[in-house]
Amino acid sequence: MTNPSPTHAAEAGGMGFSGYQKFVVAVLAFLQFTIVLDFMLLAPLGALVVPALHITPEQFGDVVSAYAFAAGVSGIVAAGFADRFDRKRLLLIFYAGFMLGTLFCALAHTYVLLLLARMFTGLFAGVVGAASMAIVTDLFPLSMRGRVMGYIQSAFAASTVLGLPLSLWLSSHWGWNAPFFLIVAVCTVVGGAIIGRLRPVNAHLALRPDKKPLHHLLHTLTTRSYLIGFATTALLTMGGFMLMPYSTLFIVNNLGIPMSMLSVVYLITGLVSAVMGPLLGKASDAFGKFRIFAFGCVVTIVMVVIYTRMSNVGLWTLITVSALLQIGIFSRIISSSALMSALPKPSDRGAYMSISSSLQQMSGGLAALLGGMVVVQLSNGRLLHFDVLGDILVFTTLASFVMMYFVNRRVMGAAAAVAPLPQESK
Repeated sequence: MTNPSPTHAAEAGGMGFSGYQKFVVAVLAFLQFTIVLDFMLLAPLGALVVPALHITPEQFGDVVSAYAFAAGVSGIVAAGFADRFDRKRLLLIFYAGFMLGTLFCALAHTYVLLLLARMFTGLFAGVVGAASMAIVTDLFPLSMRGRVMGYIQSAFAASTVLGLPLSLWLSSHWGWNAPFFLIVAVCTVVGGAIIGRLRPVNAHLALRPDKKPLHHLLHTLTTRSYLIGFATTALLTMGGFMLMPYSTLFIVNNLGIPMSMLSVVYLITGLVSAVMGPLLGKASDAFGKFRIFAFGCVVTIVMVVIYTRMSNVGLWTLITVSALLQIGIFSRIISSSALMSALPKPSDRGAYMSISSSLQQMSGGLAALLGGMVVVQLSNGRLLHFDVLGDILVFTTLASFVMMYFVNRRVMGAAAAVAPLPQESK
């Protein structure tokens, strides 16, 4: 009788969460909820912020992009020292900075103050996400990370379903800055839970991480096995951000869906994502992360081709297509996040996650810029060449599938190398 093969052992997902692991997943999911909501919140508030602060649409665009730019820069800067400290302490320091920046946003009453506040918030937010992903990788084996990523990524859907409607309701009653006070309140609870119950995450310090920040940064940036992960991360992010900024315009002007019904579209698709996230995470642990990624690529390609070529469709047709597209996207995000978390060595995880976070921010901004060069809005509001953006997304999806194949082969090969050899039964 022989033991299971190392590849199968690396992907087997039959273990359940302990009580402490459930706490870690829950607190990191709530933390992610605050980060995502803060990131997504400002754009829908534009109609209130612009007149309240007497700024131009161009200035408002600068405020929105300042956050992403600052987060991208901080991820690179933090990579050099991200593995030199207890990850709990690093997370708390940067989460406190994020909470303080969000409070500054709530108190800002001029364009300059809001711009500086968003830059300050972004500087800390970019590292918070990276630190939390490093904690997940340290505390959970690869066989469980799909489920963990599924729950944490569902925070994105929860921010759409619960956070944005509540925030918009608060802003309509108490002003545009009220939602930021709400985020600060939630951050206080989450931070207290982290201080009170999260144990130190410092096993990587026993590996004697590089003490020279610049050397550690360059080492992580130039390690061959990490480069494919960075490239795949950038490719995955660019594809998604091609469509996202222009979806609302497309839905209203090309598909003929009234603006008043957009909340219904986002509510239902968000609920589908929130429900499917944990299920897709569990499936990636049970059936293999690369298989679920491949499934997500197929669904994404089919639905993107359909979605970007629709015209004057009914509400439920749009909701059905959008929900299926979200399932494809979430399948790719959850499975790829879990699989690529196995690439870095324990002593490099903080740096690797920080650089990946930075690449996500920068790639998203670049994708939005390139998308603006492709689409053209006519005088009647309709968008031209939206289908071209879809074709680009199909290409990036295919390219990411090829790259993820090599990521999976490297991860499974590493798992096989460290697994014990099968023992013959006597």
